[in-house]
Amino acid sequence: MLLEQMRELRDADGNWREGRTWSLVYYADEEHYDFLKEAHNTFFSENGLNPMVFKSLRRMESEVVRMSAEMLHGDGDVVGTMTSGGTESILMAVKAARERFRKKRFIFNGQPELVVPESIHVAFGKAAHYFGLKVRYVPLRDDFRVDVDALKRAVNRNTALIAASAPQYAHGVIDPIEEIGAFAQREDIPFHVDACFGGFFLPWMEKLGYDLPPFDFRVPGVTSISADVHKYGYAAKGASVVLYRNMSYLKHQFYISTDWPGGIYPSPSAAGTRPGGPIAAAWAAMKAMGEDGYLKLTRTTMEAVEALQSGVRRIEGLKVLGSTDGPMVCVAADGPEVDIYAVVDQLNAKGWNLDRQQNPNSFHLSVTANHLQAVPAFLEDLQQAVEHVRAHPELKSEGQAAMYGMIAKIPFRGAVKFSVQKIMEGMYGPDGKVPDLGGEATEDDDLIMQLMDKYGDKAMGILEKLESSREVIKDALSWKK
Repeated sequence: MLLEQMRELRDADGNWREGRTWSLVYYADEEHYDFLKEAHNTFFSENGLNPMVFKSLRRMESEVVRMSAEMLHGDGDVVGTMTSGGTESILMAVKAARERFRKKRFIFNGQPELVVPESIHVAFGKAAHYFGLKVRYVPLRDDFRVDVDALKRAVNRNTALIAASAPQYAHGVIDPIEEIGAFAQREDIPFHVDACFGGFFLPWMEKLGYDLPPFDFRVPGVTSISADVHKYGYAAKGASVVLYRNMSYLKHQFYISTDWPGGIYPSPSAAGTRPGGPIAAAWAAMKAMGEDGYLKLTRTTMEAVEALQSGVRRIEGLKVLGSTDGPMVCVAADGPEVDIYAVVDQLNAKGWNLDRQQNPNSFHLSVTANHLQAVPAFLEDLQQAVEHVRAHPELKSEGQAAMYGMIAKIPFRGAVKFSVQKIMEGMYGPDGKVPDLGGEATEDDDLIMQLMDKYGDKAMGILEKLESSREVIKDALSWKK
């Protein structure tokens, strides 16, 4: 049977039910999981594209937006829409800011710009790529929060939007939202808070007594917020919200076509068809959980976070980076004798799935209440992995550790981009094969690295045009700069 074959394929996926996958899935328990499937499937065929036809979806979306706004201390004027996820929410916030900027600034020089921390989610770079904005990345302080003085210097007359994180995903810290908000309000520049990761968690942390800096609509300069319901809102995948302080911002998100032969076409977000299942499941999750349910899950999650942090600090050779403002733990090596990527290789071999990070090299754990059961086993395996890597330093030049270590040291990011481009072409090509990331370097690899060394990121254009032709690359190496 096809369904049985599908279940067999799933057996090779990451084990998230037992807490061995530390990102991507946000699982409360089996009862809630079954409840979400039923809520989702009840609206499996409905389409939110036309809210006049499916009034049920419109009502549920409206209530999800209102509940989210109240959770994030918005007043009665706060408005918004649901989206398919955090990336779409961010795309919509950037698109709205660009449209608002164009209408307010009839004449300006250059592209509209985003001013964001280096740690901001990559969706902002994607949005700028799609919508034709320039991004000014601002450096971080030693505590991984954005340098506000540098941010102020980066703002200019073409700035369409300032953004910051609550918390940022990589290191789990909240940027100085109050300070940035005061500046943005004074300069009359929209300020977006990316709370996709923490929007449905930080409010409950506060209610449990954790001391967090203001990050939401309590800060007057904040004009929009993104928050993912399918993360710590424990909804089904495909559910996020983007909220605006009032309609004067949201109206720039809409797309309306009046001349299409198919009729007048209004669209509130990027999607055309808007699947009813995620909308219904988000509404059901929030109604079913309620404040008591979210507080219970948050309490258990923080118990797991604190146990992980304490356990990591007891392991010689490791340290915790950031990880002060939310449900995540970032771990790095505390000295050159431990290669953190080799440690992750060892953990992968034992069935753990973790996110590798760079600048600095580290790994990331997105922690949920479900992970509490796995903490003792994870810390034991982590301790053994560190001891094994310390005893076998050659491991840093093998497996994925070698690949990640090499990429982290390549001075030209164009070389990394080219390699990843080829991996993507392989995965999404006719054969759908995932390239082998290990193995010995080929002659082509060596030629490409020589080209990158000579021309830097400018070599990307050569590589894209020549498609790694060995002979032509050899010719290119003989050219004068």
